[in-house]
Amino acid sequence: MAGRWVLLLVGSLLPGILLSEAAEILTMSTLGGSHYLLMGRVAEILQDHGHHVTMLRQGGNSLISDFKEEEKSYQVISWFPPEDYQKEFEKVSSLFVEEGYNERKMFQNYLKLVEQLGFQCSHLLNRRDIMDSLKNKNFDLVIVESFDYCHFLIAEKLGKPFVSILPTTFGTVHFGLPNSLSYVPVFHSSLTDHMDFWGRVKNFLTFFTFSRRQWQVQSMYDNIIKEHFPEGSRPVLSQLLLKAELWFVNSDFAFDFARPLLPNTVYVGGLMAKPTKPVPQDLENFIARFGDSGFVLVAMGSVVNMNTLQEVLKEMNSAFAHLRQGVIWKCKHSHWPKDVNVSTNVKLMDWLPQSDLLAHPSIRLFVTHGGQNSIMEAIQHGVPMVGIPVFGDQPENMVRVETKKFGVSINLKELKAETLALKMEQVIEDERYKSAAVAASVIRRSHPLTPAQRLVGWIDHILQTGGSAHLKPYAFQQPWHEQYLLDVFAFLLGLSLGAVWLCGKLLGVVSRWLRGARKLKET
Repeated sequence: MAGRWVLLLVGSLLPGILLSEAAEILTMSTLGGSHYLLMGRVAEILQDHGHHVTMLRQGGNSLISDFKEEEKSYQVISWFPPEDYQKEFEKVSSLFVEEGYNERKMFQNYLKLVEQLGFQCSHLLNRRDIMDSLKNKNFDLVIVESFDYCHFLIAEKLGKPFVSILPTTFGTVHFGLPNSLSYVPVFHSSLTDHMDFWGRVKNFLTFFTFSRRQWQVQSMYDNIIKEHFPEGSRPVLSQLLLKAELWFVNSDFAFDFARPLLPNTVYVGGLMAKPTKPVPQDLENFIARFGDSGFVLVAMGSVVNMNTLQEVLKEMNSAFAHLRQGVIWKCKHSHWPKDVNVSTNVKLMDWLPQSDLLAHPSIRLFVTHGGQNSIMEAIQHGVPMVGIPVFGDQPENMVRVETKKFGVSINLKELKAETLALKMEQVIEDERYKSAAVAASVIRRSHPLTPAQRLVGWIDHILQTGGSAHLKPYAFQQPWHEQYLLDVFAFLLGLSLGAVWLCGKLLGVVSRWLRGARKLKET
């Protein structure tokens, strides 16, 4: 027994002994909202661990203007794109969010958003002052976020090894994972891992649509690559994704469908979790008014602008009036319609301590847009959900929530006060939802290591070993026809056809010989 404790002690101290010098690490954030929060949390964790972290962050991005800036423990390099670009980006990003529920226009609007990110990328790569400053830093490692492909190009331009953060669940980008279409749902298929025959047909066909769209998105960076990389050393985006030393996935076994992973793929869902603090007294007073009925928390994320969804806002307000619970709603007062009275059991707040409220013993339900970080926080605290997904990965996230039985989902286009009220009462009163959410919380919390420990431990491992070649399969270097054994099938097919042809020829020879022998006998 004592020997076991000695091994555990050595195992805990060994990384610090091996990594005697702090590493210089670059992180990047060119988007706002939850993307910025996630990358900021990554930088904070690594800085607290003893590394020297620098974040390259785009300033002036409207998506992050609502956040109260706090003093950072890590260094921040802010850069500002041209003002005309910022205005166009705000216009396109607002259109993407506002029409996110329109499936026909969603991908076209997404391409417009990617086009703007491409303009931003080209401008940043042309900023010699910034790029030279980053090169002079001589970073040991770069941490990129996969939503913006420009991060991969910057890491390649700097010539530094990099790891990637996947801010969503699997499927939004292909980076070499085994992908069995019989039980791994393709992104935007709205399928689970339990597919019947027609589900597998749909998944198979959706895979080709997804692959074509991935090619369209990545091809939008072709001109940028030609402009900023010399001929003969121009990277291919699909290959850059495979070049990442590690992939950290902002998800968890408690939420995602089980699927094959590669050794360099690590779950870190729950990185945003911090020690809970008591909620402010004004919120405690509001919660106390409703006694044992408790309260409902409503937060539609950092990107969804309720000002553009006025009819939805009115329907939600009417639905909350039917509840006996109090409702704490993150919604700006400036976005509230002047002709609508706030329900008496509703408290509007421009900002609220979401994680602390989810940890409150009186919470009964979380009404959410279905964003990845929000779902991870709800799972952390075992809170059932009603989801109103708007765009992006949110509908797929809510498919998982419904399948795991710790919540239900409502289509934004079909949202009515009566429907929302019934859904909320269903989840609050049916104990099975709460039990499933608590079971997911147990799975989430019972990992041997916390998400932060996994992040730090694997990054230290890469820094100590000089890369992740030992974690990557040889398949990354194989041509596609070898990887899928098409050359073997072609060989065996040719061999089989050759054998059949040879047998046919031999049978023909034997047949002619027998006929000749018979004629000879008759004569």
